Amino acid sequence: MEGEERAARGGARGESRGGAREIAYEEHVIEEEPFYVPVGDEVEVFRAAYRARLPVSLKGPTGCGKTRFLEYMSWKLGREDGEPLPLITVACHEDLTAGDLVGRYLLHGEETVWVDGPLTAAVKAGAICYLDEVVEARKDTLVLIHPLADHRRMLPLEKKGSLVRAHPRFLLVISYNPGYQSMLKDLKISTRQRFAAIDFSYPPASLEARIIAGEAGVEEGLARDLALLGERARSLGEGGMDEGPSTRLLIYAARLVGHGVEPRRACETALVSAVSDDPVTQQALRDLVAAVFP
Repeated sequence: MEGEERAARGGARGESRGGAREIAYEEHVIEEEPFYVPVGDEVEVFRAAYRARLPVSLKGPTGCGKTRFLEYMSWKLGREDGEPLPLITVACHEDLTAGDLVGRYLLHGEETVWVDGPLTAAVKAGAICYLDEVVEARKDTLVLIHPLADHRRMLPLEKKGSLVRAHPRFLLVISYNPGYQSMLKDLKISTRQRFAAIDFSYPPASLEARIIAGEAGVEEGLARDLALLGERARSLGEGGMDEGPSTRLLIYAARLVGHGVEPRRACETALVSAVSDDPVTQQALRDLVAAVFP
């Protein structure tokens, strides 16, 4: 355990061990307040979950603000505590292994050294570890988070034959899009029921306009038109469109306009072509764009 504590302190300084660089936690501290507009009581609920050290699941469609919300809460809770709360993010994918998360032994010259993975680093440092789109990860990999996501708050390092007790400020957060769930990509019940869940959706048009204007730095009239376009496009229903345009894409369109692109062309680039490859759906979206931006 003493050796692990020394490794954690070395990692916090961003030191190198045998040529293998540990995570520098200061690189994961959010210094400036992220722009975030609350839609409901999600800020208060997450704060309570953090104070109770309950692992949290963020559920909602792509581009609706889950990651930005977590960045905001990392900054806000750090300010409230008077001590930075780093946010270490892992983009999950089907090739993600347990070693990718917890760490592994690496050979450097004639020396074998252990290098912490992002999850272990967060556990030791007292950071938020964010497993983004967690359903993309292999189920056998996710099993290792179970002891962290219940009363034990322990991370087993099987290759080292040891356990790491979570720092008091550590919090585990996962996110996924329920709309993309299937029999092959879903959370096991044993994993799902270890997390308190906060549901996210696209904000109402009035709030979405505020978000677009704030993020893209455009005038309110354009932001309102894009929010209206997003609202109408999401009501088109199924067909060739898995989901309607996200708030993120509406912001992209606004930024293009802000840099001199004509609104209909900006929507063609950021919305129509990005949302669907189906010609019928694309034409329906073009008709909506033409109605909003005649």
